[in-house]
Amino acid sequence: MLAAGQAYPYSCRPEDVWAGIEMDRKSYLFIDVQSYGCYPAYGLKMMEREGVKLKMEEGDLELLRDNTVDFISFSYYNSMCASADPDLNAKIKGNIFDSLENPYLPSSEWGWQIDPLGLRITLNVLYDRYRKPLFVSENGLGAIDVPDKNGYVEDNYRIDYMRAHIREMKKAVEEDGVDLMGYTSWGCIDLVSASSGEMRKRYGFIYVDKQDDGSGTLKRTPKKSFYWYQKVIESNGEIL
Repeated sequence: MLAAGQAYPYSCRPEDVWAGIEMDRKSYLFIDVQSYGCYPAYGLKMMEREGVKLKMEEGDLELLRDNTVDFISFSYYNSMCASADPDLNAKIKGNIFDSLENPYLPSSEWGWQIDPLGLRITLNVLYDRYRKPLFVSENGLGAIDVPDKNGYVEDNYRIDYMRAHIREMKKAVEEDGVDLMGYTSWGCIDLVSASSGEMRKRYGFIYVDKQDDGSGTLKRTPKKSFYWYQKVIESNGEIL
């Protein structure tokens, strides 16, 4: 699985455009090898500059060539932004990868920037690059969910997030011709967030009564998004 998200140049300065290309290449190196069956020229040059020497056995290159992947699966949570200015290239709060804050995008409570159109852009870039079927293996919104006395969460913000992303995904398929095998969200039920190690950063359609201090009964309660997503699945995305 590729942790994807298109890198935008911070400005139209050619140096920033190049910074965006270099940021993308850091993401694409391994999947380039797995998809094309050989090391890309930029990757070999990158390793050469870093003093990395690959140990190759007889037949290794043929194994790479003859065993490429059949499809590309990837996660998408946000796009990224790059600049050639070293004083600007600081990791913004919340994002897993180094990225500048995009002034045109809103952010989640953890600083992850919300970019539904970025999913369509990423789908098109990946499909143009690899010409293999794609699969969105992760997409979702980490948020603080406040349940009522019955444990029910009216998470309209999560529904809005997913609706917007699914719409852009549908455009990539129906208007752009992207071959998309499927889509799965992260995650179906609240669990400890891999990025922050917290229970309070919740992604699920089902609320779990468990807090960061260890308190809670572990009772499961479907959120509003649970019933909304049921209809999305039943209608194959036609009812959003």
